[in-house]
Amino acid sequence: MTDRIELRGLRARGFHGVLPAERELGQEFVVDVALGLDLRPAAEKDDVALTVHYGELADRLVEVVTGEPVDLIETLAERLAEVCLADPRVLSTEVTVHKPAAPIPHPFTDVAVTITRSRV
Repeated sequence: MTDRIELRGLRARGFHGVLPAERELGQEFVVDVALGLDLRPAAEKDDVALTVHYGELADRLVEVVTGEPVDLIETLAERLAEVCLADPRVLSTEVTVHKPAAPIPHPFTDVAVTITRSRV
């Protein structure tokens, strides 16, 4: 059985995209992550040191979004998944990167890429 920690709607300004304007002006990206791990040790001892501290995770994810620009949100999602899996307790992760201001000349609600990665 795998438990989950979810962090939804994390917002940060990044400069990712293929178009020069995206690299120059930047835009807001929204990130959702779900971590698959065993939460029993933390729950049994009521100890934050035995789980993933979601505040610290959010800091690391924002560093990636605000950091080195990439062309594709697929690449950004992969980098975010690597951050999630850096904690050895995390067995799997699902990462969604939303680009609500994508340069599409038609009305739309959202553009998103979701990837799932695991240690196995």
